[in-house]
Amino acid sequence: MDQKLTKELAKKLMEFKGEIRGIDIISDGDFVLRNHGEEALKKVEEKLKEVGFPIEYKKLKPMGFYPGGLKVLSLLAIKEALGYSDEKIEEIGMAAPRFSLIIKLFVKYFFSLKKFFFDFSPKIWREYWTTGEFVPMELNEEKQFATARYQNFDLHPIYCLYLKGYFTTLTKLITGAKKVECKEIKCTFRGDKFHEYFLKWE
Repeated sequence: MDQKLTKELAKKLMEFKGEIRGIDIISDGDFVLRNHGEEALKKVEEKLKEVGFPIEYKKLKPMGFYPGGLKVLSLLAIKEALGYSDEKIEEIGMAAPRFSLIIKLFVKYFFSLKKFFFDFSPKIWREYWTTGEFVPMELNEEKQFATARYQNFDLHPIYCLYLKGYFTTLTKLITGAKKVECKEIKCTFRGDKFHEYFLKWE
């Protein structure tokens, strides 16, 4: 997934209707800082300044709401400034649930996998986003797989990669599995009506 971050693209992304919690953008900066250090984070922030929508990760408020487009700008700036592959974007998503106090709270108090999947996971989405819906579709605890979708939400393909990593780690946290496979089997950017993920663990 290659798309150059330009002022025109940035402006278009910032027209996205919906807001996201600051913690989910902060976690991007934290990933860069932990893996590459301060200079790398400065490179990312400079890239964001170039396109007219600067982010100072350390000044964001974790529980504050910010324009949803900033999340994609953050990921695209990291990808371009640091030469990240799609797989590295997934890694940012994998790291995020372990960084989130919201996720830790939900995981700590869930009583069963079924309850977490069907009752709590849509609430987690609503804790982060003011738009879109997370819809649990199927859970088979015996065969250890699940399918879930999110809909009424079209942001950017890079966010699909991020969520692939995010859902992988979230599934590990709630199942205790050591190995999780996650695939996006439907995607609005491929002509489908919604995004759908298949998760298999062992």
